[in-house]
Amino acid sequence: MSTGKVLRFDQVRGYGFIAPSDGGDDIFLHANDLLVEKHLVVPGVLMDFKVEEGERGLKASAARIVGSSAPESAVPSIAPVRVVSHAEDTDGLCDVLPVGELTQEVTETLLRIDPALTSTQIVRIRAELIRIAERYGWVEN
Repeated sequence: MSTGKVLRFDQVRGYGFIAPSDGGDDIFLHANDLLVEKHLVVPGVLMDFKVEEGERGLKASAARIVGSSAPESAVPSIAPVRVVSHAEDTDGLCDVLPVGELTQEVTETLLRIDPALTSTQIVRIRAELIRIAERYGWVEN
């Protein structure tokens, strides 16, 4: 198995290139050779893969994600959250946000934590969080 960093990957066309960790020419990567969902393959992701001779040169197969090449300092930190217990909550009330405001807060938080998230991933996560917030009465309609 070889390891390398994804240089680029076109989600629509289903292909991209990996720069091998040990140097050498970039390796072609096709969506059909992934062992993971293609939406997870983004620039900077580290992958393990087998190198095979393809029709037009070297290609990756059996490719799976093993991590991110972003240095620790480049990963955004998450601010600590102060949790208020029910014992401290004197009036029994909590802030209720308009759906639009919660949607904006969630979007900004997701992008701060992981800028590589795709718009599809963000929309799906937001929708699920809004459903939870509505179920518990954390948002106003």
